[in-house]
Amino acid sequence: MSSWMIYYGSYLLSLCLGLLCVVFVTYWNSHWRGGFAWDGSALQFNWHPVLMVTSLVVLYGNAAIVYRVPLPWKPRKLVLKLVHAGLLLGALLLSVLGLCAVFDFHTGLQIPDLYSLHSWMGIGTVTIFTAQWVIGLVVFLSPCCPLRYRELLKPVHIWFGRVIFILSLASCLSGINEKLLLTLNASSAEPYSTLPAEALFANFLGILIVTFGLVILGILSIRKWQRPESENESSQQLLPGDN
Repeated sequence: MSSWMIYYGSYLLSLCLGLLCVVFVTYWNSHWRGGFAWDGSALQFNWHPVLMVTSLVVLYGNAAIVYRVPLPWKPRKLVLKLVHAGLLLGALLLSVLGLCAVFDFHTGLQIPDLYSLHSWMGIGTVTIFTAQWVIGLVVFLSPCCPLRYRELLKPVHIWFGRVIFILSLASCLSGINEKLLLTLNASSAEPYSTLPAEALFANFLGILIVTFGLVILGILSIRKWQRPESENESSQQLLPGDN
């Protein structure tokens, strides 16, 4: 099997897995947790896992591989940068909305905030993500940043991007486990240890998230799949005013 067949197959697999992650987390909270609302009840909390998986895992993962998308034409690097930044901005906004859902729910029921390891990881991930996006905007899309600083910060930007994605995966997995422990063991006739249908389904969601993350990281790790950058592009100024 040729490398390019594996390349196209890996990208198609990532799209399918990402879609399945969104479908699974939505169905879980719709079928077993009662659906969705924005009224401070447990139905509002149900938005939290849906928004966080959609944003920090699926959208973020697809934004990370934008430069490796197998397109039949070669778009300008600026176009890819704008798509990359746009997907990440969408992911960031949805993740903030997901945090608002859980904080509002906690306030209404007077539940303490930020006491669990999951909450620490989640808020830390979104905080680093916000800083990464703002710095990326200033350094890589602003007309004010000299090219030498872009070249200096690019490896750091890439490294932090992967760190944020790994933290996102860990936060979502710990959140699924925490939700099952709190809900099934507290109010269900079938505790988590008996592996009822909801627990089995949510565990499979976790497996999907892990598999999606491994495929994304695998695509990012293969150097021959990187978008070739011409000499002109490496020295090209992004916006008028860079000169």
